[in-house]
Formats: sequence, structure tokens, C-alpha cells
Amino acid sequence: MKKPSSRIKEEIAKLQEQLKAAETREAERIGRIALKAGIGEVEADDGKLLAAFEDLAKRFRERGGETRKLTPAQNPSGAASRANSEA
Repeated sequence: MKKPSSRIKEEIAKLQEQLKAAETREAERIGRIALKAGIGEVEADDGKLLAAFEDLAKRFRERGGETRKLTPAQNPSGAASRANSEA
């Protein structure tokens, strides 16, 4: 039995909401990592930052796109490793 168009539209609306929520989570995660790395203090226009992020994404894709979760000891900014080496 085929679904009526109204049911399909409802499903599309739900999926759009899920997509928006997923994109928000991803943006917040990437934003937190970028701030820890000091990107917030870099004075560059959006075009240059976008190009740099695209290059970074390309490098990760070429390496197979590691998708594992990081533990607190694997701080993306490397602050923990720097602190240990300075002590």
C-alpha cells in the first residue's frame, strides 16, 4: 500500500527537524574544538577560514576519516600534552 502524500510530507518535516538538530550538535562540537585550538583569536576573514577548514576536512577524508570518540586525555588542542611536557 502506498503512503499518501500528506504522510510523506510529515515524514519529511520530521527528518528536516532531525537534520537541523544533528547539524546543530555537529556545529557546537566543531565550534568547541576550534575555540580550544585558538581559532576564535585568529583574525581572518570567513573565506580564508572556510578554505582552511575545507583543506582540513580533505586531509581527514584522505586519511580515512577517523571517527572514533576522543577521551579527555586526547584533548584536540593538545593542552594536556603541552602541560605535561612543560612540567
